[in-house]
Amino acid sequence: MEKRTELYRGKAKSVFITDDPDRLILLFRNDTSAFDGKKIEQLERKGMVNNRFNAFIMQKLEEAGVPTQFDSLLSDTECLVKKLEMIPVECVMRNYAAGSLVKRLGVEEGIQLSPPTFELFLKDDARGDPFINASHVFAFGWATPAQLARMEELTRTVNKVLTDLFDQAGLLLVDFKLEFGLFHGEIVLGDEFSPDGCRLWDKQTRKKMDKDRFRQGLGGVIEAYEEVAHRLGVELG
Repeated sequence: MEKRTELYRGKAKSVFITDDPDRLILLFRNDTSAFDGKKIEQLERKGMVNNRFNAFIMQKLEEAGVPTQFDSLLSDTECLVKKLEMIPVECVMRNYAAGSLVKRLGVEEGIQLSPPTFELFLKDDARGDPFINASHVFAFGWATPAQLARMEELTRTVNKVLTDLFDQAGLLLVDFKLEFGLFHGEIVLGDEFSPDGCRLWDKQTRKKMDKDRFRQGLGGVIEAYEEVAHRLGVELG
């Protein structure tokens, strides 16, 4: 597989085209950002940890029947993925109240949500990824009803699989966001799944083990990521 020019540079990853029109290379960088890029730092080992963490999670989801963009690890910081036509809608599943839900509704952090809530956000950094509903998705042509229904179905499957997986590791899966795209017409899970895009708390202490440590200036960000990986059995370089 020949790595060619950079196609896109995001806040924490770079995307490169390859000699295969159906495949891309994702490079996980050490860049760490929050608040739509207003807070940015370099954290040593982060690219490696997130790349290997993502590979582990995507393989678990594939085993559970969730189609993913991930193909294979190429190095400590790179992986080979399918080239998707991305849908600009983020699917968020919340098992406990935290983050923007607490701010939006004024509820207490940590309340368990029964049933878990499913929310939609427009992927638009310049506008702060605004909260949207299904009517917006259909009216603006971001996805069809069938596509959105499949996205919700897969998000709920991911929630069940990963809630159980993290529970066995002594962790609460508080919430997470997913992005989807089309690969030859099929809805496929894209982007990444790492502590950057979910909230994880220790079951006993409620210690935060995710990107909130960076957002809130708690320190020990990578150490927390590595502890989560260790509990799951992820092999780190």
